[in-house]
Amino acid sequence: MQCEAHLPFSFSGGIDSWASGVLFDVVNSDGNALRFANLGQDGQGAGWNAANSVFWQCTAARIENYQPPTAQNWALGTWAQFAGDGYWDMSNEHIQPRSLYYAQLKDRLDDNLTGRAILLPVESEASSSPKVDVAAALTRQSVNPAPTLYDFITAASTRQSIPTATNARSIEAIGLPKDQVQAKAAPMQIQQGRLVRGSVLLTGRRQEVPWWNGSARPYGLANAKPHITRFVPGMTGRGLTDNLDAMTDSMKADNIVAIDHNYGLWYDRRRDDHERIRRMDGEVWPPFYELPFARSGKETAWDGLSKYDLMKYNNWYWSRLKQFADLADQKGLALVHENYFQHNIIEAGAHYADFPWRPVNNINKTGFPEPVPYAGDKRIFMAEQFYDVSHPVRRALHRAYIRKCLDNFAANSGVIQLIGAEFTGPLHFVQFWIDTISEWEKETGKKVIVGLSTTKDVQDAILADAKRASVINLIDIRFWHYQANGTTYAPAGGQNLAPRQHARLVAPKKTSFEKVYQAVREYRQKFPEKAVTYAADNYDTMGWAVFMAGGAIPNIPAVSDPQFLADATQMQPIDLPQTPANQWAMGDEKTGYILYNESVNPIQLDLTRATGSFSVSYVNPKTGQLTKSNEVLKGGSVVSLKNQSGGPDVIWVKKGKGL
Repeated sequence: MQCEAHLPFSFSGGIDSWASGVLFDVVNSDGNALRFANLGQDGQGAGWNAANSVFWQCTAARIENYQPPTAQNWALGTWAQFAGDGYWDMSNEHIQPRSLYYAQLKDRLDDNLTGRAILLPVESEASSSPKVDVAAALTRQSVNPAPTLYDFITAASTRQSIPTATNARSIEAIGLPKDQVQAKAAPMQIQQGRLVRGSVLLTGRRQEVPWWNGSARPYGLANAKPHITRFVPGMTGRGLTDNLDAMTDSMKADNIVAIDHNYGLWYDRRRDDHERIRRMDGEVWPPFYELPFARSGKETAWDGLSKYDLMKYNNWYWSRLKQFADLADQKGLALVHENYFQHNIIEAGAHYADFPWRPVNNINKTGFPEPVPYAGDKRIFMAEQFYDVSHPVRRALHRAYIRKCLDNFAANSGVIQLIGAEFTGPLHFVQFWIDTISEWEKETGKKVIVGLSTTKDVQDAILADAKRASVINLIDIRFWHYQANGTTYAPAGGQNLAPRQHARLVAPKKTSFEKVYQAVREYRQKFPEKAVTYAADNYDTMGWAVFMAGGAIPNIPAVSDPQFLADATQMQPIDLPQTPANQWAMGDEKTGYILYNESVNPIQLDLTRATGSFSVSYVNPKTGQLTKSNEVLKGGSVVSLKNQSGGPDVIWVKKGKGL
């Protein structure tokens, strides 16, 4: 009702599917269109944008009024260039009443609407044959500009003043409620190679965020995954702009202990079509996957919005990550923060089309070739150039960005810094990344949890470098694994291939419980002060292998007795007397033992050096439900514990008090 837009960037009208009963009343789109039409693929495939809707007394550069199937649209008293087969009447004429909205309101309320119909007055008569005195009056009036809607709105306080002589209390008298200080969980830290909060081992599932895709429509939200930096203006909820407080509560309820977060593959969902073409306008589609860098407000990027400034950062993006990290510290969760996302610079060319570092998308002169040398006019191989820190501009941008990744979480303990999602890059870039972190830690006096998540050759080279290895707190096994047949799948870094491209060349074989245990325990034995996580082949089913090997963030169910995880932090993997197949153990003479038995044979536990009594409980490895046994074990002997369930058994042998 009574709206104006001057030189707008796009049309006004329905912007989604089949808006019904919409009234545009005294609306002026100065320089663009008003549309009731079939938008086709535009607007995420909106199709018909309006039905049974009305343009009344409107002006625009163009008015499109089409009739949708089974319905009608109307345009009455409109001034424009016209298009469409809807109902038209009194085009290029004024129509009475001036406002259809106020006429309907008067009919409904049976009221004269005095003081309620707030319309910009039209004070003169548009006569084609005025009398002489009328023409003279209109001539005198024509030296003044026409009244504007802006001025009319600005003068609202003189037409309808708001009384100020009231008994209302001022905000100073009322006061503002103080923010409640939320108690924090114990800080996340590494103790004896175990990732803990307080005295409790951190366990549970890790949740990756979507890289792209989604929908803001109801049917697209049912199976949406949580996300930290996904944004849908004005809409909150799963699949939209997530409520982070609700998200973290849901994580705890679902035994999700960490979000593994990387920035989005592209900002605008129009790129979901994987085309590499420049967009003709900035009519972007939500959900938006916000990126770390701020728009400059200058020039036009490939997606139709302004170019990025890689030296300025997207405050919303970083504040959301900080808010999540604060909630994680309150609720005992973790953020795995992937600094980079390699998917942009390898594989499909569309991955690179809107990438902020591409020269056509930023004002920073990053120096990559343009036009883009797409291999076969389709694929992209930009990793080697992206990781080349000898280029002075890119080196400075990388250094500033890495420091931003650290600055943002300087007050948080629950953040693990990894170099990047899908990272198969070269050793020299990992060295640069670690050196930048080391420099920041020395300057600030702060310490962060730095995870080494690379190919195995790069991982081992860093760990053999005493100076750089000292910066690493956590080893993440992600891009290699021991195969069940005893061989190792370990593609080399710096070969400019994505993980799945490597996999297509070699066709890796599956791993096994035994081999995951081996991989984690080898690193734990070699670097006992560092935590080890496993995110490689079948990681979501190998939680107990990681747990028994002394690994960090094992994906095991929440055990019904919290003392179980507290005891586990004191234990280290141990060898059983006869090291049988499919049986594993961890323990501490003062605390107790946890056994994992996949075989049908009894498991032998050596208590010859232990003293006192031990109680026995069985933990369901799928549900975490605990069942206490009546067995009491005595130190000083080797004891035999039978398999109770016929399947995998988790047996908790707890040092007793008063038994």
